[in-house]
Amino acid sequence: MDQKSEKCVMILDRTLPTGIIANTAAILGITLGKHLPEVVGSDVKDQSGKDHLGIIEFPVPILQGSPEDIRAIREALYQPGFEDLTAVDFSDLAQQCRTYDEFQRKMAQSSESQLQYLGLAICGPKKKINKLTGSIPLLR
Repeated sequence: MDQKSEKCVMILDRTLPTGIIANTAAILGITLGKHLPEVVGSDVKDQSGKDHLGIIEFPVPILQGSPEDIRAIREALYQPGFEDLTAVDFSDLAQQCRTYDEFQRKMAQSSESQLQYLGLAICGPKKKINKLTGSIPLLR
């Protein structure tokens, strides 16, 4: 991933409790790491020789969106011209499930319009990411 022409952001539902926001960000980050392993740097050693696992090689801004903002961006990602973006969403349905089997079963029985998105992570060409998220402020 070229840092000059590509970008990753997370948009989280600002109305959620802090713990759910943190959990959503963690899940989105883990999933991005699986799908974009090349963005994780090599392991490093500190001055005393102790090992530290590699972390992502660039910043990932965390934005605070409304539920409506997140839904609108998710819907835009289904439109032509955005196929080259990597998008990870996390919904209320996923958050409520106790096992992955339960999540798979319930997702197969749910329409996309029923999902309430808690967060969304998007990586790809910087111009497209900025077009989708440029007006959304940082989470503070």
